[in-house]
Amino acid sequence: MSTPTEVGMSTPTEVGMSIESDRVSWAVRDRLIVDAVSVAVRPGSTVGLLGPNGSGKSSLLRLLAGLRPTSSGVVRLDGADVSGMSRRDVARRLAVVDQESTTDSDPSVRDVIGLGRLPHRAPWAPESACDRDIARMAAATMRTEHLLDRRYATLSGGERQRVQLARALAQEPTELLLDEPTNHLDVRHQLELLELVRAASATTVMALHDLNLAAAYCDEVVVLRAGRVQVAGPPEIVIRPEMIAEVYGVEAEVEHTPSGLHVRYLRALTGRPEATIEGGRMTR
Repeated sequence: MSTPTEVGMSTPTEVGMSIESDRVSWAVRDRLIVDAVSVAVRPGSTVGLLGPNGSGKSSLLRLLAGLRPTSSGVVRLDGADVSGMSRRDVARRLAVVDQESTTDSDPSVRDVIGLGRLPHRAPWAPESACDRDIARMAAATMRTEHLLDRRYATLSGGERQRVQLARALAQEPTELLLDEPTNHLDVRHQLELLELVRAASATTVMALHDLNLAAAYCDEVVVLRAGRVQVAGPPEIVIRPEMIAEVYGVEAEVEHTPSGLHVRYLRALTGRPEATIEGGRMTR
């Protein structure tokens, strides 16, 4: 397995890291879901978490957000242990957008986006003019101003994702954690949404399935397999045919073009012997 340093990622505890995990593990009934994962994210960068279903991407995001206690290891925000911070303090720094957000009530889009201001208000304090202005700016950034008076339940999947991102931006986060933000979206809306994410002024960590999207929109990628980091670094170094075969069980071609890296999938692989990635090379 390549280490972060070997492929360009920053090592944990390095000065100036925005968010980092240091050998973080999480287990359920003695089953390791996340296994000794160390990731360090530079301020202002966009990092993609890659890997097949069940590799631990969503669980790692929740650990980074402090939504779950680690079984071992430490998550830090600007060097501070997240486990020692209050939920309000974390929410003032860090916003999370899940794959799907539902509600039993029938709020308006304006109300949903306004929820992002709760960490900045005293308990039971009414919404201020400043809160409304910030929520309105977040709506404009995510191109949802025209939806403010709609009921959230009437929106399409793509509209809901943009509204949830607007709600997250209304928190004024310095870190943004996204779990499969392009899930259930058509190609056009995937591209539009990721363009908006890149334009937002926040350090971003997002779980993605599409390797081509990761190559186009991420500065660094971390590939997880069975809860562990298989390889990490810039997309042009990490996304290789050998890695795709090993981690995803798919034969693929990877082309480097003037417009960027492009992955072409050829066929599913079956009956292959176990292999590991060593120093960016596949070995058996």
